[in-house]
Amino acid sequence: MKKLLSILLAVMMIAMLALTGCGQPNEPTPDPEPTTRTFTDSLGREVTLPSKLSKIAISGPLAQIVVFAIAPEMMVGVANDWGEEAKGLIPDEYYTLPKLGQLYGGKGELNLETLLQSGAEVVIDVGEQKGSMIDDLNALQEQTGIPFVHIDCYTGHMGDTYRTLGALLGKETEGNALGEYCDMVYSRTNKIAESVEKANLLYCLGDKGQNVIAQGSYHAEVIDLLSNNLAVVESPSSKGTGNEVDMEQILNWNPDAVIFAPGSIYSTVADNENWQTIPAIRDGRYYEVPMGPYNWMGFPPSVQRILGMQWMAKVLYPDAADYAMYDEVTEYFKLFYHTNLTDEAYNALVANSVGAAEAKAAA
Repeated sequence: MKKLLSILLAVMMIAMLALTGCGQPNEPTPDPEPTTRTFTDSLGREVTLPSKLSKIAISGPLAQIVVFAIAPEMMVGVANDWGEEAKGLIPDEYYTLPKLGQLYGGKGELNLETLLQSGAEVVIDVGEQKGSMIDDLNALQEQTGIPFVHIDCYTGHMGDTYRTLGALLGKETEGNALGEYCDMVYSRTNKIAESVEKANLLYCLGDKGQNVIAQGSYHAEVIDLLSNNLAVVESPSSKGTGNEVDMEQILNWNPDAVIFAPGSIYSTVADNENWQTIPAIRDGRYYEVPMGPYNWMGFPPSVQRILGMQWMAKVLYPDAADYAMYDEVTEYFKLFYHTNLTDEAYNALVANSVGAAEAKAAA
């Protein structure tokens, strides 16, 4: 009898435990976090990326400047060496990053061996679209196993460039802040351009000053915005070296003002008989673009043109550009180069920016 009771009790306990288990739902197993995501670049390519990026490479100097502003700590290398002009203007830890080369333009090529050794999780190309770009990036992506993305970069839409980069890199706050700054500067510059009688201007470069940035070229976006760019040629060059013209053509254009690129003939043009026949030169209405870490007017045509347009508006239309250039430059360097610009560095950068006539009067 006792044995039967023990068996019955055991059966009852098992049944109760079974019923208790049935009354409690199983705890749901959380879904694992995705390890990849899809990003649609400016070419419409859907690219599979790691969910979170920590190491990025850039495809050229234009991308180098743009990306440095938003994510310098993520960059595994640079396209080109920063150069002497960058010393003291960017934090030292970024000055010796490995050189990766560049995909488009320039004399070098993208160094795939260095790229593969860098641990880069994505390669970012920034700039204007090119006809073969989709095929180029797809081929490199297949060859290296590293995702390649392209992000459009045009002066009037630089804010969008940074917002897109913010979404790509998981840096939406930084991207929005840089985008808002670019939008503000471009809007203000556009209003200045609409309010003034634009100067008839040439942008000259080269060791003879006889290369010009032609109206309508990608490199002329800021020049065309803020002036009547006299350099109208049949086939505007897509290169930063511009179009070569003869002295007779420059004399025929007869500009009201001339902007010289860094390293051109700004310092010697006053003693040149041919150039002295141009009233703009004879009367001192010529300027040299500040250089550091890059040419402020572009070359490469990157985000520093946001700084260059403020400089160009100020030297050509000082009454309409009613802002303090020192404040604008120091803010830009803090935002885009992560450095506090000293008074000495600022004065050196803009030394030839006031125009020869003003400089002579102040001497």
